[in-house]
Amino acid sequence: MVHRSLLIRLTALLVIGAMATFGIWGCSDSNVTGPTTPDQNEAYLKSAANPNIRAVMAIQDRHTPALMADLDVVATATTVDEFGQPAILVLVTSERARGGVPVFIDDVRVITQITDRIVAMKGPPSGGDDVSHTALQTTPIQLGTSGSWRYDLANGYCCGGTLGSLIQVGGTKRILSNYHVFEADIVDGGNGRSATTGDPIVHPGLIDINCNAASGIDVATLVVTSSLPNNNVDCSSASIITGQVDPSGAILEVGTLSAQTVAAYVGQAVKKSGRTTGLTRSSVSGLNGTVSISYENECAGAVVFSKTFTGQIIIANRGSKFLAGGDSGSLMVEDLTTNPRAVGLLFAGSSQTAIANPINEVLSFLGATMVGN
Repeated sequence: MVHRSLLIRLTALLVIGAMATFGIWGCSDSNVTGPTTPDQNEAYLKSAANPNIRAVMAIQDRHTPALMADLDVVATATTVDEFGQPAILVLVTSERARGGVPVFIDDVRVITQITDRIVAMKGPPSGGDDVSHTALQTTPIQLGTSGSWRYDLANGYCCGGTLGSLIQVGGTKRILSNYHVFEADIVDGGNGRSATTGDPIVHPGLIDINCNAASGIDVATLVVTSSLPNNNVDCSSASIITGQVDPSGAILEVGTLSAQTVAAYVGQAVKKSGRTTGLTRSSVSGLNGTVSISYENECAGAVVFSKTFTGQIIIANRGSKFLAGGDSGSLMVEDLTTNPRAVGLLFAGSSQTAIANPINEVLSFLGATMVGN
């Protein structure tokens, strides 16, 4: 999908592959000794902490190669059905493929859903939010807003996404976003330069200021960490410039966060604040997802590598009402009014499905903690 000032840099297709291991996401918040309240009980039963969920994940993994022989089968995951029982979720792009998916696999119910192809969520603004997430803010800015690498233009286009949240790495506070938002320019190519540590991060992103960085403000400096292609997260970060970013880590329409994280579970109510769709809410629909994404070497550049992510969180996104183009880099948190905990880092989706890296994998890669109360 091309916008006047933006070419979506990635195309993503959920694919299926055997998973070697699966960890309990957000283990610092997991209740390994058993639930003690109704809310904890629901989270336990619908998360990877539950042995029954893990057993279905293993069945899902064993059968994914056969299911993916049909190219219109674009995803599998483990979910929970309306009776509270673990089930296998299969996403397909045609009714023909839907008809070929069995109703049960190894005595486990299979739920099949129609979706379109999965793409990275970078695109034109959709509007419709009372609070603008694309407008230039007065400093210090809140996050959940438009931003980009200052030089993210090449081949006649400029690119950008969402400045997601604030993290702490050692004694430095950094803005968290995606690799493909901050540092995917890896060749001199169409703009004569590549992303380098110390480069400015600008707000709003170039896509919202007519590709003219002088119309925005520098809010942080890039720290190149090259999460891709050799790691399981699409993330990057930038050290904040003093006075330019709210040091509390406040996010537009969300407020301040908890310093703790929480594991994803099926049915979990979540929300996010992003450049394009603003504050939106949804629920987790699957665990143990696998995503294959093709990455370009700069804005509107050539595809140079593909990366398969494992253990991803799948979120309902009917009609792109939760996540849309330009929301890449948004932080997904639990849907609480005060100090919600982080769940995942959003980076891809379709008009029916959104995808997030588990937040603890992101923080572990960066050696970071969440900034919050």
